[in-house]
Amino acid sequence: MIERENPDQEEIIKELCLCNGLSYEMVGQEGSDTSKLEMFFSGYPRIVGLSLFPSLTSLTIVAQDIKEISGLEICLQLKELWIAECCLEKIEGLQECKNLEKLYLYYNKISKIENLEKLLKLEVLWLNHNTIKNIEGLQTLKNLNDLNLAGNLISIIGQCLDPNEQLERLNLSGNQICSFKDLTNLTKLHHLKDLCLNDPQYKTNPVCLLYNYSTHVLYHLPCLQRLDTFDVSAKPIKELADITAMKKIMYYNMRIKTIQRHLNEDLEKLNDRKCKLQKLPEARIKLFSFVEKNLERELAELKGCGKGHNERSNNKVTELEKSKNCETLTEEPSLQQKILTKLNALHERVTFWNKKLDEIEAVYQTEVKQRKKSHGLLIPFLLIELEAVGNIHFEEGTQSDDWFNSCYELILSRFCTWDFRTFGITGVKVKRVIKVNNRILRLKFENKLQKFLDNEDMHDSESYRNLLECLFYVSDPEVTVKKKHLLQILEKGFKDSETSKLPFRKEAVILANSLSICDCPRIHFLQQKYKDEKENSFEHELFRHGILLITKVFLGQSVQAREQDSISQANYPMVNSVFIPRKYLLNSVVQQRDCGCNFRQCKWFVFDHDFVLPEYIVEFEYITVVKAQSLFSSFNNVILEDSKKNSEGSVLSQDLKFDEEVIKMEPRIKPRPKLISLDDKTIFSLAKTNIYSHIVYNLEYLDASHNHVITLEGFRGLMKLKHLDLSWNQLKKSGTEINVLRKHTTSLLTLDIRHNPWQKSSLLPHCSTAEERPRILSIWPSAKILTQMSKLGPHSHLNGNWYLKITALNLDGQHLFEITNLEKLENLKWASFNNNNLTKMEGLESCVNLEELTLDGNCISKIEGISKLTKLTRLSLNNNLLTGLEKHTFDNILHLHSLSLENNKITSLSGLQKAFTLIELYISNNYVALNQEIYNLKGLCNLVILDMYGNVIVWNQENYRLFVIFHLPELKALDGISIEPPETECAKDLFGGRLTSDMIAERQGHSNFTQMQELNWTSSSIRTVDLIPVDQFRNVCNVNLQNNNLTSFSGLIYLPNVKVLCLNYNHIESIMPRLKPQTHLTSRQLLYQKVSSSGYGQQGTSKINSNTMSNENLPPIMHSLEVLHLGYNGISNLIQLQLNRLRNLKFLFLQGNEISQVEGLDNLVVLQELVVDHNRIRTFNDSAFAKPSSLLALHLEENRLRELNKLQSLVKLEKLFLGYNKIQDMAELEKLDGISSLRELTVYGNPICRKMIHRHMLIFRLPNLQMLDGIPVNSDDRAKAEFHVSELQAKKNSLIPVTNSRVDGGSFGQVKAPPIKITNVIVPGGFNHYLGSDFTLTPEVEDKKYKNAGILTNNPRSIHAEIAFQQLRGINLSPSLLSHQNMASPTARMYQNNQDEGRIPGSHFPRANQM
Repeated sequence: MIERENPDQEEIIKELCLCNGLSYEMVGQEGSDTSKLEMFFSGYPRIVGLSLFPSLTSLTIVAQDIKEISGLEICLQLKELWIAECCLEKIEGLQECKNLEKLYLYYNKISKIENLEKLLKLEVLWLNHNTIKNIEGLQTLKNLNDLNLAGNLISIIGQCLDPNEQLERLNLSGNQICSFKDLTNLTKLHHLKDLCLNDPQYKTNPVCLLYNYSTHVLYHLPCLQRLDTFDVSAKPIKELADITAMKKIMYYNMRIKTIQRHLNEDLEKLNDRKCKLQKLPEARIKLFSFVEKNLERELAELKGCGKGHNERSNNKVTELEKSKNCETLTEEPSLQQKILTKLNALHERVTFWNKKLDEIEAVYQTEVKQRKKSHGLLIPFLLIELEAVGNIHFEEGTQSDDWFNSCYELILSRFCTWDFRTFGITGVKVKRVIKVNNRILRLKFENKLQKFLDNEDMHDSESYRNLLECLFYVSDPEVTVKKKHLLQILEKGFKDSETSKLPFRKEAVILANSLSICDCPRIHFLQQKYKDEKENSFEHELFRHGILLITKVFLGQSVQAREQDSISQANYPMVNSVFIPRKYLLNSVVQQRDCGCNFRQCKWFVFDHDFVLPEYIVEFEYITVVKAQSLFSSFNNVILEDSKKNSEGSVLSQDLKFDEEVIKMEPRIKPRPKLISLDDKTIFSLAKTNIYSHIVYNLEYLDASHNHVITLEGFRGLMKLKHLDLSWNQLKKSGTEINVLRKHTTSLLTLDIRHNPWQKSSLLPHCSTAEERPRILSIWPSAKILTQMSKLGPHSHLNGNWYLKITALNLDGQHLFEITNLEKLENLKWASFNNNNLTKMEGLESCVNLEELTLDGNCISKIEGISKLTKLTRLSLNNNLLTGLEKHTFDNILHLHSLSLENNKITSLSGLQKAFTLIELYISNNYVALNQEIYNLKGLCNLVILDMYGNVIVWNQENYRLFVIFHLPELKALDGISIEPPETECAKDLFGGRLTSDMIAERQGHSNFTQMQELNWTSSSIRTVDLIPVDQFRNVCNVNLQNNNLTSFSGLIYLPNVKVLCLNYNHIESIMPRLKPQTHLTSRQLLYQKVSSSGYGQQGTSKINSNTMSNENLPPIMHSLEVLHLGYNGISNLIQLQLNRLRNLKFLFLQGNEISQVEGLDNLVVLQELVVDHNRIRTFNDSAFAKPSSLLALHLEENRLRELNKLQSLVKLEKLFLGYNKIQDMAELEKLDGISSLRELTVYGNPICRKMIHRHMLIFRLPNLQMLDGIPVNSDDRAKAEFHVSELQAKKNSLIPVTNSRVDGGSFGQVKAPPIKITNVIVPGGFNHYLGSDFTLTPEVEDKKYKNAGILTNNPRSIHAEIAFQQLRGINLSPSLLSHQNMASPTARMYQNNQDEGRIPGSHFPRANQM
């Protein structure tokens, strides 16, 4: 029944029934079996009346004024609950709804996820559009598969979602997630299919604004089907992400290897230096110890003489007797006293030199520590860059960088000598500046700054921008040396990195504008820490080197701190920062100063961590009164030649003299002969007994340390042995050796077996069963990563086939001598055996699924036993004893991507010829010396990273780097340095200019050149041709080397049977290369060389050459050459070319050059066609065509001809092309009358063509003409021409003005109508016969039609005129027209080659005669 005592509640229930179509009376009397209720927008201010609906499974409440969840205790069957767009502030009242499967609480005011622990069946949870800051309270929701937390205030994901393994859909859009590393926590959600971080309905997460955001997510979550509402299920998308990640890993792996190599080189140099410096002290100590031993033995024998013979054998001689023992000596007291005196002196000298050794070692350790510290940050920086996928970048500066110099000046300006005088510091020197580019923190900084400025008045916003300042971060002295703290700041900022004990550190970031305020606490702390040490000769080294973090800070509203208030945001609520001047600091001492720095220096406290942006890391060194202790600087003069050991200038010369004096002290004992071997006889003689068993049986103390004992078998009879030292040996089998000792050394009291390579009893602590490599951006071996992450321990309970589950095995540093017992590990994928004593690659044949194998730091001399490892992708054998690579080693390994063979003794790379899949090859510090070894890598088309640093070839091969870059053009990085485009171009310029037999053999795949008939090598920047031996190229007849950098025919002149030679688009100056450059040139000739278009010097050069290089003195060459293409070579002088030596030349193409005179062709008596289109010919000199010629076709289009003299001698000429010149007078055309054989002529494009009369006159005067301007001449044309000429002659005789005449003769009348200029005519094919023979296209039309030049037709005419003719008639040219019969077939083929090369575009020269 409905409770009547609350009328408001009754009205609410009525509204509820009404909205759901239920009768209030019936529900009140009988109840309801309704399973679903809904209330929208109004009328339900609190949850009441649900007891009337016992079968309720779904309740929807939207847009009500509900502030708490209550009244659901009786809804035990409720499965779906919607309380959205209400005013809920807390999740509560759901404990009894244990069957709840779907919960929607979006658009409320909930600030914390809580009270959901008992909803074990919950599958869907929507809490979007609330004020939640942390993901929590979801640990027990194992069935949750849909979680929506969009539109909240969440900044960190963390590991809070790890228990929710069934999660399939997750929406975190509209939050404040900003870290890529945070997103990697989602990799544990293996069922996640739909992830939303950038839903268009919400604001963008900061992480979505970072570079490579999508790539990062898709790489780490390969099972995703949808990302940010987009479908990403396509396989190419996932592959692209994987490839990108792989490239990143490869790149950073290369850089880290380079840094490690440089560090090792530095440490090796230091060690070499130390060893050299230790030679003298060690030699002195060795000498004194030897003399000391002899004296001790002599002293023992002297003492033994006064005692009985029986006692002598049992006496033990001490190392050094005291002076008081001298009184007890009865025999030869003076000799014993001398011995003791000398022993004391020797002992002092040994102590002295031992002290020197200790000093050298101390300085060495200091230098090593500094080197490691300097390199120690570089590798973590690179790992951070890799994990951030380019959003964090560290850039090391140089003096050429403005920001480097700015940082240097900033530090110098904020260094005051007065502040550091107590520490003996006089200056500061910057050693390294690293720029921090953290896009994540920068976006936070800029967004926070912009938000702050938006809230300020427009007038004040500009002034606030001026409050940006560069300050030094004041770190806690106790953690300043810990690089982990610094790395956290650089990666995550100051908010998550404050773990200091300093006051106010949690409240604010402490900064300073003074180096003394920033770094003096560190110096003071170090001095206090080491002040109790008695001997510290290098105390100044403790604080000399430091690291400074320069930050960009927005100070905002700033005030000076009040003495009575602690520094916290609560005490300064309206300000952004607080500062304290130096004079008010507690640790500052107020003294009179010579500078005003004390008033400017302040310590700052910035409350908002996001307003502090780390920008620069500075490594610096203080300049102190005590000079820097460079490596063994005080011992530099110790290393001397033998002849200079006792020189007066030596630092230790006095000590060496004193050593000699001690050695010469009396008595001088002659050394006894040394033992060559230690056998039974020797032992008997030394022990003064012949009973060997007597020695062994009574032995109580045995020191066998620092040997190579590998077994204790034969350890018998030592029943009285009490003390045994077996440390630093090679004992491996602990159980066997202990049993031997237990049986045969029953009296043993002490046993030292440390530092032996004891074999471990179980593989389990070194294994992992992960089925896949973790999706993390790391360069470390997979076996190392997996075994560190694995929770598998030695006591884990596995079934009988546990070995089949092992996929990763890490046995680094286990002192293994061989790999055995891995036959059962059939599923092993990743294995590492670094730093062992392996000598062979064996025992891995059964591990056929192995993908990564690491064997660094062993003693392996040969790569073997991997032929069955066909799935291997990564192989590392650094620091071994490899001397070579067998030829067929990698033939079966078809997936090998990375091979590392650094620090071996490899001399040849021939074994890598078939490693086609190789992408990374590290082979630095080997013995590769010959250039030919690089050729072995030319077939590795996938190779992008190569490291050969430290090989002999690096310093033997001149321009080594460019040599490798040229021969391996696919490389992206060489020796740890990226290859830039300018380097590639430089390599091409340096090594790409020679066409050699090796290059041809490489392209063909064989060196059988005798079968070659054609050589086609275009666009390769060739400058010289060096084909050796020439006899193997005897059958080559066609050569195409166009678009190169040849300046002469070079080695081509030695090819005996070349018929067609194409050298278009080169820089040909002469057939033969110039032997000597011109040294005596006039100023005009020099000007012409610099600016060829000036015309100066050209004629003079021609005259000089004509005198010095007469044709009679140059013997003929290339007797088989018939067709020669020299178009577009910049040729200006034909005599220099020496073309007269090509006596059998029939076709010569010189179009597109800068020729002004046709000369130097007198001896070409069989020349049939000459093409000199598009040059600078103005006229012909007397020698141009003086000798009888066989010339049939002459191309002179696009020149500057105004007159046609000197052509009359070409009596056999049939084709003459004069288009696009400057012929204006009809009289010049009349000079062609003497060439009766002329059948084809073009004159279009000349000024004479504007008069419309030239066609009739030429047809009339040249009776054998068959083609004029590309239009055939027929009988009608000749009739018209005769009529026109006769009419013109009649008019000329009568002198009657003509006012009304035909179109073709109207231009000669006395009265003319204004001319009509046609500027654009498009004539379709087949339309010309409608226009009549009198119609001539204007040059403007022709210009547009002569775009597709360079193609032959089947008309027996030259290429240029034929093209012009076809285009003039509107015919579309096609490659099918390239079969013409009258021209020599080699020429046709060469033209076709030119067309194929794509070097004949119409954009450069828009005339029809282009090649």
